[in-house]
Amino acid sequence: MATNTLAPEHTRAVDRSTPVGRGTRAARPTPPPPLTRRAPALDGLRTIAIAMVILYHLHVPQFEGGFVGVTVFFALSGFLITTLLLGEHRKTGRIRLGNFWLKRLLRLYPALVALVVIGLLLWNWVGDYKGASFSPGEAAFIALTYTGNLFRSFWDTTQGVFAHTWSLSMEEQFYLVWPPVLVLLFVVRSRRRWLLAGLGSVIVACSVVAGLVYAKPNSGATPDVYFSPVLGVVPLATGCLLALLLDDERVRTWAAGLAGHVATWAGIVLLAGVMLWIGDDWAQHAWTFSVVLPLTGVVSAVLIGGLVSVRSPLSAALAWSPVSWFGRRVSYAAYLWHPLVIALLDPFAVGPWGQVSMIAVAVIVAVGAAYAVEVPVEKAQKRFREARRLAAEDRAERARVTT
Repeated sequence: MATNTLAPEHTRAVDRSTPVGRGTRAARPTPPPPLTRRAPALDGLRTIAIAMVILYHLHVPQFEGGFVGVTVFFALSGFLITTLLLGEHRKTGRIRLGNFWLKRLLRLYPALVALVVIGLLLWNWVGDYKGASFSPGEAAFIALTYTGNLFRSFWDTTQGVFAHTWSLSMEEQFYLVWPPVLVLLFVVRSRRRWLLAGLGSVIVACSVVAGLVYAKPNSGATPDVYFSPVLGVVPLATGCLLALLLDDERVRTWAAGLAGHVATWAGIVLLAGVMLWIGDDWAQHAWTFSVVLPLTGVVSAVLIGGLVSVRSPLSAALAWSPVSWFGRRVSYAAYLWHPLVIALLDPFAVGPWGQVSMIAVAVIVAVGAAYAVEVPVEKAQKRFREARRLAAEDRAERARVTT
């Protein structure tokens, strides 16, 4: 049975020696912690989220709310990263922050550099996509320093074809802060309920502040608050809260039953409902940012919790190899490269078939970029880790022989 990672609450002991008779029921076995095994359904959810974002950027009818795919990504990211950190602490008794940040950098940065280089080469044709407030070099610098969300939210500026990197900035800034906070809480042996209450307070407070600082934009533009760290932290923290909940054995046991199935289907129905309900005027209402988007983060977390807790027809569909492969291997590249493809082809793509052609080209470019940049980097990392392992074994063997 897995142990609680944070200081557990007091629980009533169960006498394992008591036989199961007519008046007793066998206790349901405790499910293992999330991500003990890979969860292909979550990779499939990535595919759904990036599809929503691309269709939104192409202005496909009925996908005016497709931008909530970014909220899904944030909630999923908060859940996955926190679960992995909790798993590392459970296994080794510590969290190596330097190792965590290095892995993040090696996983994400090479692909971002490749996008920036190609974007600069094509800047004369695509740089001013949806407007640009900076020179090519300035826009590239902002993208590569993960500060795009700050420039967009506090200075009402945009980076042209690199504007979408604001969401990457939001994630990386969050992961400079959250892991050290988690380490500190382990050191002081904080109780789980206080951490959950703290995260819940952050989520509510940031949602309220997002509504208070909202300012109606001109000409239907996206409000600055949408890119603000105040709002961006809400779904990320919601995903973290879910990970902490599922780190508790009692919660996992409860979620492995009917509750998990209800969460799965309620989550997907509500997420689809929110996306379809949001109209073109979403940017004109403060409650979109103080209520709708925070609740979308909660709905995303509910769906994620269901997918990792029970097997259902939905989780099986999302885990289908082509769907999960795209989410695992291509979704990041698809997010990075699709604005560049749209900026290049949009003047020539007419009608529905034009949109279909842009989607097809975006997918082809993303697959190519993933296998040209991300896969070689991952293979190099594996070779480096294997070399370090062999060197460590060799040193240990020599020390054994000399003694």
